[in-house]
Amino acid sequence: MRADVLQLALLSGGLTYVWRYVPLRLTLGDMPKDGLLSRFLAATGPAAIATLFVAEMLPLLHGTQAVQGRAGVGVLAVILAFSWRKSVVFATLAGACACGVAAALGLS
Repeated sequence: MRADVLQLALLSGGLTYVWRYVPLRLTLGDMPKDGLLSRFLAATGPAAIATLFVAEMLPLLHGTQAVQGRAGVGVLAVILAFSWRKSVVFATLAGACACGVAAALGLS
């Protein structure tokens, strides 16, 4: 794996974590539950998971690389992590890390 790809993955994973962590620490208790900001913040977690999944599947769709094994490991890690902690942030990072480790180990 190239170093720039690893740096990009770590940066995007870290920013995703910060993006989900900071709103939890702000006092948003008086924010309307059906307001625009509330809906936007609720949608960022699933959007992050979907983005990581699509990024992993693109090489498969273009026929340039077989990624079924890595994608399977990543999806399984997301499901297990979310089942365990019920945290979208934790599940997203677990899936990205598992997929990265599988790629580093040469799993295709």
